[in-house]
Amino acid sequence: MTQTSPLLVAQLTDTHLFADESQELLGLATAKSLSVVLDYLQKLQPQPDLLLLTGDLSQDETAESYHRLHHAVLPLKIPAYWLPGNHDALSVMEQVLCTAPISAEKAFQQGGWNFVLLNSATPGRVDGQLSPQSLNWLEQQLQANSQSPTLLALHHPPFPIGSDWMDGINLQNSAALFAVTDRYPQVKLVLFGHIHQEFDSWRRNVRYLGTPSTCVQFKPKSTNFALDQLKPGFRLLYLYPDGSYNTQVERVGCVHQLDCAATGY
Repeated sequence: MTQTSPLLVAQLTDTHLFADESQELLGLATAKSLSVVLDYLQKLQPQPDLLLLTGDLSQDETAESYHRLHHAVLPLKIPAYWLPGNHDALSVMEQVLCTAPISAEKAFQQGGWNFVLLNSATPGRVDGQLSPQSLNWLEQQLQANSQSPTLLALHHPPFPIGSDWMDGINLQNSAALFAVTDRYPQVKLVLFGHIHQEFDSWRRNVRYLGTPSTCVQFKPKSTNFALDQLKPGFRLLYLYPDGSYNTQVERVGCVHQLDCAATGY
């Protein structure tokens, strides 16, 4: 029987913060849009039990941008866990994003669920790759927690999403990931960012969910780089200890004028 009080998780992704809070990405001040998202979260009842920050947290790879993120989430007093994206500087993240409420842990248990956060970012590259070490570590985590429903998170989508330009920079060794996850039926959900849009697909009883950015959105099913007019967003997940769950994407109002002539970022 499903309990009535699930673990509430908020996934925030692709915040693309700068050292300068007024700096814009494609016509949108990313610090401002994140602030609107966090204000929305702060008013939720009940409050999320934890935050998952799934990469591209910085745009300029500066310590100041990560300090800005830490300062932004501090008032929520919600435990937050992160993983890097292709725009991030992992060594700087590890130095800055390591004090409460933000944790650098990459595997933890809460609400009857097992959480495993993977690093799919490769220095100097936009596309993603999971190292042999990461895959071995993932297998160890799944072996050690075989009885707990499991949520995996990484930055890059592990299969095509139907946008030609984006599908060339997704996870390049997804078959290696599936070779691990296919052996562990406790894996229920895989979350990712990178694509700046909502995405929902199933593979072998595992649900794969892409989540909108807290800043600019990319147009789905696009051959070339293109921006969408949809508002910034994030994902909520309601996780029950029996492995069942519900999820939804929330979007927030944020006034901005996009640079729709842009051909990249």
